[in-house]
Amino acid sequence: MTSNSVASRHWLIILTLIGSPATAYTQEVEENRLDEIIVSATRLETTVLHAARSISVVDQQHIQNGMQQLSLDESLAGVPGLYMQNRYNLAQDLRISLRGFGARSAFGIRGIKIIVDGIPETLPDGQAGVDSIDLGSTNSIQVLRGPSSFLYGNASGGVIMIESESGSRPSFIESNLAVGGLGFQKYQLKASGAAGKFDYLANIATQKLDGYRQHSASKGTLLNGRFVYRINTDDSLTLVVNSSDQPRAQDPGGITATQVELDRKSARAANLLYDAGEALDQQRVGVVYKRDRAAGRFSIRNYYVWRDFSNKLPFESGGVVDLDRFFYGFGASYTFGNVVPEQLELLLGFDIDRQNDNRKRFDNELGAIGSLTLDQREKVGGNGLFVQSAYEFNEHWDITAGLRYDSIDFDVSDHYMEDGDDSGAIEFDQLSFSIGVNRNFEQGVLFATIGSSFETPTTTELANPDGSGGFNQSLQPQTALNYEVGFKTGTARVFFEVAAFHIDLKDELVPYELPGSPGRTFYNNAGKSTRNGIESFVSWASLGGFGIDVSLTWSDFKFDDFVDDNGLNFSGSKLPGVPDIFGHLSLNYKNSKGLSVVFETSYSGSLLANNANSVKVPDYLVSGLRVNYEIRKGQLLWRPYIGINNIFDKQYNSNIRINALGGRYYEPAPERNIYTGIVIRFQ
Repeated sequence: MTSNSVASRHWLIILTLIGSPATAYTQEVEENRLDEIIVSATRLETTVLHAARSISVVDQQHIQNGMQQLSLDESLAGVPGLYMQNRYNLAQDLRISLRGFGARSAFGIRGIKIIVDGIPETLPDGQAGVDSIDLGSTNSIQVLRGPSSFLYGNASGGVIMIESESGSRPSFIESNLAVGGLGFQKYQLKASGAAGKFDYLANIATQKLDGYRQHSASKGTLLNGRFVYRINTDDSLTLVVNSSDQPRAQDPGGITATQVELDRKSARAANLLYDAGEALDQQRVGVVYKRDRAAGRFSIRNYYVWRDFSNKLPFESGGVVDLDRFFYGFGASYTFGNVVPEQLELLLGFDIDRQNDNRKRFDNELGAIGSLTLDQREKVGGNGLFVQSAYEFNEHWDITAGLRYDSIDFDVSDHYMEDGDDSGAIEFDQLSFSIGVNRNFEQGVLFATIGSSFETPTTTELANPDGSGGFNQSLQPQTALNYEVGFKTGTARVFFEVAAFHIDLKDELVPYELPGSPGRTFYNNAGKSTRNGIESFVSWASLGGFGIDVSLTWSDFKFDDFVDDNGLNFSGSKLPGVPDIFGHLSLNYKNSKGLSVVFETSYSGSLLANNANSVKVPDYLVSGLRVNYEIRKGQLLWRPYIGINNIFDKQYNSNIRINALGGRYYEPAPERNIYTGIVIRFQ
């Protein structure tokens, strides 16, 4: 039986499951639990059900209980519209695509706004990383799907908002010890408590992974803390601190189909020769002040981040990057209270963010640092003003709207004059908007939105293809206009959501490699692109502890008008790196005696690896199993757990490198591997 026929058979089963919970809902209507799930990623707080846009919320139990926590994709695998790759190459970061935004990323996160405890993890230039996110102390994750620049400005093709745990009563100390295949080791210690007006959460975790392929080892330590002082019933002050030390993350590189057949575990020869990989050291501190009174709600944030980053690339000329980064920001918002009509919500705010990079490049002399080839200071300033509003006409109709103006300034000062002075500046200005309408029925909510987004090239993407310093002045931001319609309904045991969208893009940013710099990515603009898609999600929980979660995404992303910098015409081609169809099925069971079992299956349809659409990567179906058992003895809780990744030992690729030279598209995923651990909590 072919892989396609196997996948088709599995999807017939999944589609049947999608239909059955929805039918069960029509037979019994219960109190709606979705009115109690508050989301803040929309800036104006609302509920999952009444947000006039697609939004998903993942809770602490799903994030932490039994998860290996190698990467964010483990927690977000069931979110429709969100396609993720590259869990096992920690030198390249997770590649996240949300409705196609972020698909171009060669490393790090592009096109999606990442916010952690109210502090942006996304830089003013639009680049973000997830290497400092501590899943071991994460309480919830909100995913806002679709263009959201009217909320957060640059690189808001979607929003991922992460909230750490708060201090708890009674206090506790918790340890988590885990080991597993691929040389996996993890040790974690967490403490939480509260006293009077003060509560705290502190977590430290260290992780080591030898990896599946040659030259793919990594190790690192994370420290995360959240401290809240409640000044009075109306005012609070939150301090968040985070430190990430990752001295080693090797990069095995992409390999050809022939090399995959010969040895799936092998690394690219050049990556071994030049010792490709990265190291980083980052510290973040932020303060958030909130005041909540009848006249209005006021919030101020201030943060500072220091990041030292070094990277060895698999080529000689300029193949060593040394980056010393400092970025910081300040922002405030005010939501009017009883000074406006009761049916109106109105919020005003601003964001000011600054990025200061000292970037140097050296020759890579077989893994050793050679001669200096680039030395420049890159500054990026982002300023944004926004207004958000919501108006409830009556019990059946309400409308939301938002408007934001952003100014993004790039400035480069060249300190390496041997090849001339490449100093320069670029400025981008953009006005973003959104309008959403809800029609509230007794059985659910029908919503429709229209909104815009924009995304500037990052400082890395603005690199000149000719090898000189400065910025590529010909590269333009990409802009998008999003139309969406959807329906949500739910009870205490069933939730169903479906959304359809259409996106028109101009100047889409597309990656490519040059023969003179294999392994280094440059960018150009596609003239026009369109994206169409349908996302659906069903969740059902029985009274007996059994539950099913199913998500399914269909999409059609293509270039309408695209002639690249080399004169090649790709008009009509599909967007590489994202499958037309993908989905996730989770079967879970939990009983009153402490047993918890989760079986998960993820399906990825076939995808294309290059702009020409000449290389097709086969579809795959990969499954995993997690089992927990809680034992309570007085003040002690013991929770041993075991997990199996790729339980049926399928061969697939954990990442595809888009438009890689020489056919080096493939990063093979590990075979079946097991991890086990135990959580011990003293309360």
